[in-house]
Amino acid sequence: MTISIHGLAVSRGIAIGRAVIVASSRVDVAHYFVQAEQVESEIERLRHARNAVAEEIVKVQHSLHDLGPNDAHPELTALLDVHLMLLQDEQLTSGVKHWIVDRHYNAEWALTTQLEVIARQFDEMEDPYLRERKADLEQVVERMLRFMRGVASPVAPGGEAKAVHDSSIEAPLVLIAHDLSPADMLQFKQSVFAGFVTDVGGKTSHTAIVARSMDIPAVVGARSSSQLIQQDDWVIIDGDAGVVLVDPSPILLAEYGFKQRQGEVERERLSRLKNTPAVTLDGQKIELLANIEQPEDAVAALKAGAVGVGLFRSEFLFMGRAGKLPDEEEQYHAYRRAVEGMQGLPVTIRTVDVGADKPLDRGASRAGEDHLNPALGLRAIRWSLAEPAMFLVQLRAILRAAAHGPVHLLIPMLAHASEIRQTLALVNRAREQLDNAGIAHRHVKLGAMIEVPAAALTIPLFLRYFDFLSVGTNDLIQYTLAIDRADEAVSHLYDPVHPAVLHLLASTIEQCRAKGKGVSVCGEMAGDVSLTRLLLGLGLRSFSMHPSQILAVKQQILRCDTTRLQTWAQSVLAAEDPAALMTD
Repeated sequence: MTISIHGLAVSRGIAIGRAVIVASSRVDVAHYFVQAEQVESEIERLRHARNAVAEEIVKVQHSLHDLGPNDAHPELTALLDVHLMLLQDEQLTSGVKHWIVDRHYNAEWALTTQLEVIARQFDEMEDPYLRERKADLEQVVERMLRFMRGVASPVAPGGEAKAVHDSSIEAPLVLIAHDLSPADMLQFKQSVFAGFVTDVGGKTSHTAIVARSMDIPAVVGARSSSQLIQQDDWVIIDGDAGVVLVDPSPILLAEYGFKQRQGEVERERLSRLKNTPAVTLDGQKIELLANIEQPEDAVAALKAGAVGVGLFRSEFLFMGRAGKLPDEEEQYHAYRRAVEGMQGLPVTIRTVDVGADKPLDRGASRAGEDHLNPALGLRAIRWSLAEPAMFLVQLRAILRAAAHGPVHLLIPMLAHASEIRQTLALVNRAREQLDNAGIAHRHVKLGAMIEVPAAALTIPLFLRYFDFLSVGTNDLIQYTLAIDRADEAVSHLYDPVHPAVLHLLASTIEQCRAKGKGVSVCGEMAGDVSLTRLLLGLGLRSFSMHPSQILAVKQQILRCDTTRLQTWAQSVLAAEDPAALMTD
């Protein structure tokens, strides 16, 4: 009988194959007490496991440098750095020693006990990004447990996963796991698996981020999939709908096999649009830009036909640094690589969007840095203004990179006139410092992100100070509707076409166009083909999205007539239930 399991659709496509189950390493952990004379040896076992896992991660990092530019996924570098940082976390190491020394737990028992202690702290965090970092801690602990049990990485080529299927290796394989670490994901890319399903994870989880960057069919947050699916079951992964079908009937296999072939044909057809200008039927030129996280992402942006980078998320350079933030030279070279990688096309660099609540690992939490609502706390420009020395380092690095190609500077989460004035004063000071030092730099266009309702309601203020605006719809929707989209209890209320959201967006676009200032959308809405017509009808002419989404959005644009869409878009704006008109 066919079983249907629903999760979150995080990466498009259809995968069909035999299941390879990777159970949690904590399922069968030994629990026993050790004698006083065994305490030191248990601590040594723990230290040995930690060092071995750290060495394994470092080897994976080195292997990234050996891959070609199309295979070296930059997201993995930041994610692996986070895992190395967690391995050295004082709360983890000292806590585990406490259980061994004071309670005489064996090393495995002590490790899992401390994991549960820290995991509860993650569960109580308000910020969705931080809550999902609990999965990283679990992955680090499970790798240590695997080592102590002598178990290989679950997806390593030639490892246990492949051995299960030696008799039917020609059949496609799909991986079913409780969760996957970044290191597992890299090995997964190099192995025989055609798709994956995990019990846990959200839209911003590491597995989801990496799956999208690799363009691999995947479903996360599928609850008890690793218990419901058995080894060698036939499984269909529908990455478009977020559905997993177990033991499908011959009719379902044939139907999804046809969909899979259709998807392959569609991707091939879309690839032919790479060099086709994004122009509507009525002659409106549309700018399609790429969102990137690392300099090396420029390769994928160009391959997709992007005409520039609309959002370089610089915070990926800052995360998981084990207490040491990137200095000016490191940042300058990273930004320069991105600028040169885009071969003369403009690159918009957003200043760091992290804060006291983000995992920068700057040591133990300082007094006053505990927030009840981290998303409303010291983050983005607020953190940068609170750390002017750090901010000036980043500003100088960006201004220097502009000497190698067109650069736009984008400031996140501004809401107050005082913040705008402080930011511009620091930009001017960074220029003066470079001038006084005789260091080459060039003019950059200045932009502000509109992601706080207060900013969207005071657009004239922003237009007086900035050359362009970029709407971060993810946060704008979340803040406007008071919705944590990662919270399953309210995620169904996260609505991109809520009337309030649409009015803020439409007003921002209209006011920018009236003043002749550039405006783009760089959130998830920009890459959602179901919203392309509406955004065009509201007057948007610049979209920024993940490179893998560009060609599908371009195809939609080529079929649109903006003159006809304007009237329809106004009716959507005026509707009590805009979603009901979206299929018109």
